[in-house]
Amino acid sequence: MGEIHVLSLLSESFTLVIMLFLSVLSITVALERWWYFRGTQAKSDDILAAVRKHMEGGKPDHAAAWCQKHPSAVAQVVAYGLMHAARSRKDLEELMLSKLKEERLKFEHFLPVLGTLGNISPFIGLFGTVIGIIRAFRDLAASGTGGPSVVARGIAEALVATAAGLLVAIPAAVLYNYFMGRLKKVTVEMEVASARLIVMLGAK
Repeated sequence: MGEIHVLSLLSESFTLVIMLFLSVLSITVALERWWYFRGTQAKSDDILAAVRKHMEGGKPDHAAAWCQKHPSAVAQVVAYGLMHAARSRKDLEELMLSKLKEERLKFEHFLPVLGTLGNISPFIGLFGTVIGIIRAFRDLAASGTGGPSVVARGIAEALVATAAGLLVAIPAAVLYNYFMGRLKKVTVEMEVASARLIVMLGAK
């Protein structure tokens, strides 16, 4: 029985080519989202402490300008609140909530890709498994004789397709849950900053 190489199977199996592409896509999205989360997170207490310092110095415009330049989502929500500080409490709450939703959408960008890959990759792998089994029986029928060497290649393709589906799906699902957890923390920080800023401004 000849030796079976994974690269050889990859060159002959369209399903495995798809799985390779999906694995690269998953890694790319994960790295892009990690870099984005890394650059746009900050604690609400730190942002509000800097804003309070500017406001106590009689420079509310400087506080808004500082927040606008800050890369964090919390700072952007606070900056939007400072820009509309003269409005009523109800209007200010609604405006800051709308800004919070806008910033949240930026964090959610591309995350559905990871969620989708985590869900569909096992099914694509299963499809490849079925194709491999079909090939194994086809080779067996064509040879007219039994023996493991006849069906080995088809069975190998089936098993590799199953493994490839899991190798893509499991990391994608883990990464999706990880980023959703971080998104929840960022959302809480923005909500806390919004509530505390409204109290600081004394909006009525």
